[in-house]
Amino acid sequence: MRFKPNAHIKANRYAQALRNAPTDAERFLWQHLRNKHIAGVKFRRQFGIDGYIVDFVSLEIGLIIELDGGQHVQLHQHDQQRDDALRAQGFEVLRFWNDAVFTQTESVLEQIYERVCSLKLTHPHPNPPLEGEGTG
Repeated sequence: MRFKPNAHIKANRYAQALRNAPTDAERFLWQHLRNKHIAGVKFRRQFGIDGYIVDFVSLEIGLIIELDGGQHVQLHQHDQQRDDALRAQGFEVLRFWNDAVFTQTESVLEQIYERVCSLKLTHPHPNPPLEGEGTG
């Protein structure tokens, strides 16, 4: 007897396949987001949220970063519905064109940094170190 994988398992497999074959823009931006390079905030890549696979997300501050290639011109309405669904769950969504990641890298990183810092103020760490801890 063969079992059909449920939707969650399929989504996880799809996200894993996307992580294993990132676009050039995703690979490039990931080098700047990984290992808490942006204001000490952890990002995950190709992460499933409510049936959607997002390019990058910080669950800590509720920020999603999406990169769009040329195919997204035709998918604008779908992207808007998707963004609305994610925003309804409390996430903020930043979108950048793939070519901007390469040609306007500093501007893209600055926009991300500004949103990260702003969201860190509104999403304090749930378990901050006690006074005198973590300052060594």
